[in-house]
Amino acid sequence: MEAPLEDVSPVGAEQELRASDEAVGAEQELRASDEAVGADEELRASDEAVGFLSSIEPAELQKCVFPDSLLTASEGGGDLGRFSVTVEFARRVQQPCMLLHAQSHGAIDDESPCGTTVTAYLTSDLEVLEEDYHEYVQLEGHSLDKRCHMVQRDGQMVIDRASTVGEEVTTECVSYPMSVLRGLVTEGSCLLLMRLIALRKKVPEHMTFVSFDRQSHIIHTTFSELGLKQLEVGDEVLEVFGVEKIVDSVEDGPTTWQCYFLDDGHLASRAQVGSPVTMRLLQLPSQIEKGLEKIPLVWEEDIQMCSKFLDRKEELKADHASYLRQHPDIRALISDFLQFLLLRKPDDVFQFAREYFLPFASRRPPEPNLTDPSL
Repeated sequence: MEAPLEDVSPVGAEQELRASDEAVGAEQELRASDEAVGADEELRASDEAVGFLSSIEPAELQKCVFPDSLLTASEGGGDLGRFSVTVEFARRVQQPCMLLHAQSHGAIDDESPCGTTVTAYLTSDLEVLEEDYHEYVQLEGHSLDKRCHMVQRDGQMVIDRASTVGEEVTTECVSYPMSVLRGLVTEGSCLLLMRLIALRKKVPEHMTFVSFDRQSHIIHTTFSELGLKQLEVGDEVLEVFGVEKIVDSVEDGPTTWQCYFLDDGHLASRAQVGSPVTMRLLQLPSQIEKGLEKIPLVWEEDIQMCSKFLDRKEELKADHASYLRQHPDIRALISDFLQFLLLRKPDDVFQFAREYFLPFASRRPPEPNLTDPSL
């Protein structure tokens, strides 16, 4: 869907931010969906790519339900941040689906936070039901925030984008008929797709899908096999299977990523060709489970968790307000107690409260005697 998570690495983030002012000017024109479709409708996924998606079995998806956690490192081995992916079974609007959540967080010069979060709801053949993408860079006196939301609605894939550079905000909305998006992969579905490829240990030839670039143009994304190689993970040297992803672009040249996986589908390394930043596994998953390092949760940057928090907060506020309206005596009771408390200023507040509210206890019906043999 978007530039992959590595694009928001601490090394490249500052350069992208400096160039963003020029990029915003190019994004300000809102394109009508029929024009976008007319420009891109000739691009199609290959039969091999479509066939791969339709061949996915439920048992394969079951094997993909696990978390990945990698270290983001500079060319010199410096710790730049963390990259994590989780996949689980879920439901969206009562429809069974796969829920994928990926996040990459780091900092520029240990001072300026940056990162990317992707949350995707996918069908069993990796069709995108809904996906959220959030990218941010916060520098002193300057910030960049990009959000993209895509959702299937009435036979269309509706894409809403919002870009904030400093105080300037630009928005864009584009839609495509689902009929032209056969064989679509996005940033979220690509991560699950590569797990499936790694478990099969084979990439069919001509595996070309359609996807979107940063300007919502339809482009091609192609996967190919890198074969096997030896990779050091912790204290062991293991055989890993490689998958290469090449993402075309309408305005820029293609970008290439190379990922290597363990036998069980866990991601062992991930890197953009030409970038000094790599993501690599430091410990085998079995060792991580024994002594798992707790990763800080940046819930404010997690679209799904933040949305659930705000929804629950508003729900509780409305429920509490409704209860208080139905029982106006509560406010009077609490007000009288606080006024009396402040007048007396007792040293033992708990004893004072007990004595104050003791008369109210006589209004309650007597509790059953649990020692009564007749009960």
